[in-house]
Amino acid sequence: MDQPPNPAFLDDITGALDWWRDAGVDLDFVDEPTAWLAPPEPEGGANPAEERRPVRAPAADVDAAPPPARLDPASLPADLAAFTPWWLNEPLLCGGELSTRIAPQGPAGADLMIVVEEPEAEDREALLSGPQGKLLDAILSAFGTQREGVYLASALPRHTPGPDWPALQERGLGQVLAHHVSLVAPKRLIVLGGNALSLIGHESPQGPAVLRSFNHEGASIPLLASWALTALLGQPRAKPVLWKAWLEWTAA
Repeated sequence: MDQPPNPAFLDDITGALDWWRDAGVDLDFVDEPTAWLAPPEPEGGANPAEERRPVRAPAADVDAAPPPARLDPASLPADLAAFTPWWLNEPLLCGGELSTRIAPQGPAGADLMIVVEEPEAEDREALLSGPQGKLLDAILSAFGTQREGVYLASALPRHTPGPDWPALQERGLGQVLAHHVSLVAPKRLIVLGGNALSLIGHESPQGPAVLRSFNHEGASIPLLASWALTALLGQPRAKPVLWKAWLEWTAA
């Protein structure tokens, strides 16, 4: 016959629990994790055959987005005359409406080619028709030239808020930009913006102006790299540095 619990023992247990509860400890913790979502084991222990069964890899997500298609280098236009229509219509260059793409402008073999990261949001018919374009015109005027005498291009065909530059590099935009420069074959090249510069294999400029060289397919073109026009608009002190670099660059 079972003995009734000792009242003194129950008082001790209740008192201990009350003491811990008053101290703020109302949960029990263990060091070993518990697999709460694991299926219960059958009675009598686990089945050895089940333990030896190989674990299946999770099924592929059929709804996952496929990897981005990469531009085929063989599809790049062979001459500058064919580049502009291809630039305006090739779907792999970027997403969005084709009608919002902006064509490059200027003569082949120009003394100076300027590459910016992307068109301005205001652009409709011509590249850089907003505040950035006004700054560029002022820079060119200080350099003793104007738009009509340079080849002006962008690394992206259309204005793209928050572009994923590493993904664009994977898609082949860097090769497109390098090919574009080779087709133009300018005597000098200015790249405005670290993202555009990285597409052709150079690190972003830490200062307002850095002198480098563009080397591609055996050709070497003097290159002046600077911040993007948006950064130059907000940093007036950078303009004298760019001007000094231009003087040194063109004096050589």
